[in-house]
Amino acid sequence: MTRKLGMTLLLCVLVIVGVAIFFIRGLGDTQKHIVLATTTSTQDSGLLDAILPKFEAESGIEVRVVAVGTGAALKLGRDGDADVLLVHSKSDEMIFVQEGHGLERFDVMYNDFILVGPLNSEVVKQSSSIEEAFSIISKNAYKFISRGDDSGTHKKELQLWSEQPVGDWYISAGKGMGDVLQMTNELQGFTLTDRATYYSMKTQLDLEIVFEGDASLLNNYGVIAVNPSKNDLINQSGAEAFIKWLLSEETQTLIGTFGVETYGSPLFFPNAK
Repeated sequence: MTRKLGMTLLLCVLVIVGVAIFFIRGLGDTQKHIVLATTTSTQDSGLLDAILPKFEAESGIEVRVVAVGTGAALKLGRDGDADVLLVHSKSDEMIFVQEGHGLERFDVMYNDFILVGPLNSEVVKQSSSIEEAFSIISKNAYKFISRGDDSGTHKKELQLWSEQPVGDWYISAGKGMGDVLQMTNELQGFTLTDRATYYSMKTQLDLEIVFEGDASLLNNYGVIAVNPSKNDLINQSGAEAFIKWLLSEETQTLIGTFGVETYGSPLFFPNAK
């Protein structure tokens, strides 16, 4: 799949999301629900399914989730098509707030990115840095499946190549993390993923972690209420209630224990201040 085809798929996804938002916004009293634009990793990992029912039960506010790449989520915020964002590209989030699209950004949690690939990928495993691992993949034209969707993961991946990746070995998928991991498994290639989504799908994949632990792979998540001046339908009070709940000690504990029973360790680490 070429980079051009990947961009075409991304545009198709944005159109579909736009249509979906039209119907989501139009259903019911807007003060009784919020639209949460978030990353596919929070959805694919199972985190949202684990914590959102508690907020809905306590607040009486329904959370309507739109799980897309961070770039698409920020666009929904800029267009006033979401009430609150939970995303993971801090530099872009700060710009979003500075430009007046969002009210304030708060730290929520973090995990890390990891490079996964076929079992027994010893050549890549011997890398001393993530940049070296990417260089080995490029020089050997090993298949690499990119998110290609302007997500936080995609943005991080693009920072790691010493030269722009070009060739049939580089596949721009234009898809979410779960789908990309499945593609990577089918093609027995490499991809950059957040640890949480990989752990949640690990038993379905013949892929292993081939590089981890680099300081540059830290993956921070932030929450932002969209500026209500964007759209008369924005539920500011609902968004603020959700943020207060998300940053509360009780919810931070929920986040910090998610995954421990199943995987033996947390998938996310709370860091609200």
